Amino acid sequence: MSAANLYSASSVYSAVKKKKVNNLCALRGLRGKKMLLKHINLSVLRALCACPTIFVAGVKKNTKMNNTNSNTIKPLIHIKPKKGWQVIDFKELRQYRDLFYFLVTRDIKVKYKQTVLGGLWAIIQPFFSMVVFTLFFGKLAKIPSDGIPYPIFNYTAMIAWTYFATSITGSSNSLVGNTNLISKVYFPRLIIPLSPVLAGLLDFFIAFVVLIGMMFYFHLHPTVMILLTPFLVLLMMLTSSGIGMFLAALNAKYRDIKFTIPFLVQLWMFASPIVYPASMIPEKYRLIYALNPMTGIVEGFRSALLGKMAFPTSMILISAVVSIIIFICGLFYFKQMERHFADII
Repeated sequence: MSAANLYSASSVYSAVKKKKVNNLCALRGLRGKKMLLKHINLSVLRALCACPTIFVAGVKKNTKMNNTNSNTIKPLIHIKPKKGWQVIDFKELRQYRDLFYFLVTRDIKVKYKQTVLGGLWAIIQPFFSMVVFTLFFGKLAKIPSDGIPYPIFNYTAMIAWTYFATSITGSSNSLVGNTNLISKVYFPRLIIPLSPVLAGLLDFFIAFVVLIGMMFYFHLHPTVMILLTPFLVLLMMLTSSGIGMFLAALNAKYRDIKFTIPFLVQLWMFASPIVYPASMIPEKYRLIYALNPMTGIVEGFRSALLGKMAFPTSMILISAVVSIIIFICGLFYFKQMERHFADII
């Protein structure tokens, strides 16, 4: 493509040269200053905007006069890839923090806008699940609960699991749900699957308030290990973010993945100590069982908050390592597929 197809006047080129062009919005901003960009190919704009660093290296003017053009501008554009092994560009995420905040608040508002019960939905799901599990597994099946009343034994696990399952489901469908945004402008795509993970924390804390009330009702007191609760929440966020990023990238390419996610989440719940304690697993298999990251997290919550169980240090350490590995693997796969999102979504 000739230079004339990119810029129509030297004034436009000078403006582009003076400031870095990071996205389509910056190019459109030139139009607001009455610097018209004529005959710009849309595919060229998208190619330019897909690169985080675009700058003009030089300009060569042809001073020869002819019958049609007085001078010809030849801008030289370099597209530079990122250097090093930095997977997460924290500087770039900080620059787009307003968009990050907007997406998180949008997820919260969309969930509770024009609802009858509002924030009570954060309590209804884990509470009624606890009622059903208490009736069938606690009363009828007589599943042990390590000396803890079964309702609060199950509810403690359910608030953690509800947050985990909701975050995975929201992150997995986030790219497909934001198709128009992804295909039009450049921004760190990592923001999209991470937004549901942060938005789900509000529901978690609302349900946590009910748990505190249940602790007073059953006369249960937390131990000093309650100080490790933020660490357990962080592990939940890492695990759900890693799985969410992996499934989001996979779902963008293979659209039938979304139908398997609820089924996999349901299987994962019964593979975790939600309705039964980890003590039911034979001693020699517990470390293998701890490879499920939710095992150490759920058992850690019960021990730290209810104070009736020994703190499962070995399980939590194994689950923490697995959570970090899951997050890193999901992040690498997401970044690997990121360059193709605009084409396949």
